[in-house]
Amino acid sequence: MTTPIRLGTRRSALAQAQSGHVATALEKVTGRPVELVPITSEGDTNRASLSEIGGQGIFATRLREALLSGECDFLVHSLKDLPTAIPAGLVIAATPEREDARDVVLTRDGTPLHALRSGSTVGTGAPRRIAQVHRRAPHAEVVDIRGNVDSRLARVTSGELDAVVLAAAGLSRLDANSPLRREELGLAEWPTAPGQGSLAVETTQDAPAELLAALAALDHGPTRLAVTVERAILEGLDAGCQAPMAAHAVVEGSSVRVRTVVYSAEGDRRIGLDVTEDLNGEYIRRNGSGNGADAADGAGPMHAARELGLTVARRLLDQGAADLVSREHLSS
Repeated sequence: MTTPIRLGTRRSALAQAQSGHVATALEKVTGRPVELVPITSEGDTNRASLSEIGGQGIFATRLREALLSGECDFLVHSLKDLPTAIPAGLVIAATPEREDARDVVLTRDGTPLHALRSGSTVGTGAPRRIAQVHRRAPHAEVVDIRGNVDSRLARVTSGELDAVVLAAAGLSRLDANSPLRREELGLAEWPTAPGQGSLAVETTQDAPAELLAALAALDHGPTRLAVTVERAILEGLDAGCQAPMAAHAVVEGSSVRVRTVVYSAEGDRRIGLDVTEDLNGEYIRRNGSGNGADAADGAGPMHAARELGLTVARRLLDQGAADLVSREHLSS
C-alpha cells in the first residue's frame, strides 16, 4: 500500500477547500494519496479582533510547529496571511497559479459600496479594507468582524449588516452559493493585500528530494515572481500582515508592473506608487521558477523581483509611509 503524503492544514472550511485543491494536484503528479491533517491555529481559537491580536503569524505558527515536529509532510497557507520571514529549516516549495486577487462587496440588493445610505454597516476585520471602506464610503459605519465565510455572509443575509467585504478567491475556492449580490472591486482603484489570491506550499528544507520535486511541479513562475515583489514591499516597510497597505504585481511580457498603496488607519491619507520594471519576466513565463533557488542564490529574476519590492518600499518610506502605518500594525 502506498504511504499517503500528509498535508497539514487549518481546520476552517476555506483552508481545507484550498488544501484539497493542492492535494488533488499533487496526487496527479505523484500517483500517491494525499491525506489532510487538520491543525488548530491560534487564529482559529482566538476570536479577538485581528487589529488587537495582530495578524503576524497568527494562522501559521502552529502549522509550522507541526511541520517541523514531523506531524505532517507539507503545509498549504493563504499567502496573504503568511509572515515574510521564513523560519530556519523551512522553504516555500511552490506557489501555485494565483486565483482572482480582487475583493468583492456583498449586499442583499446589489447597492454599490459608494452608494450605500448614510449609517449603513459594512463588515470587515482587515485594517487595509477598513481604510479603503472609509475612503469609498465615508458615510458608512465599519463593523470589525471575524469568523468564517458562511458566518459573515449570514450576517448580511439576516440584516445584521448591510454589506461585507471578502476575497474573491476564497468565495471561488469554497464555491459559496449565496443569494447575496456581488460588487467586484477593480484592482486599479481597490488594490488588495500582498499575496491575496495566492497559496504557499511549504515544507522542510531536508524533505525527501522526491517530495520537493513533486511540489515544485505545482509552482507557477509568473505568480511566484509577482508575489515576491509584493511581499518584499511588505518586508521593506517592516509591516505585519495586517498593516493598512496594498500591493499587487502583474507580469506583463518581459516586465513586472506593481501598484502599491499605504493608507492611514482612517483612510483619509494615502501614499501610492505605480512602477514597471524589466525583470526578465519572459524567462519566468516560459520556464517557471522551480523551487525559488535563484532567489536564495542572489541571482536571477526572483532576486531582482525582491530587490524591486525593497526599492519600492524605500521610496514609500521616503514619501512618509511610516507616518501613515500606525505602530500597532508594525512588526516588533
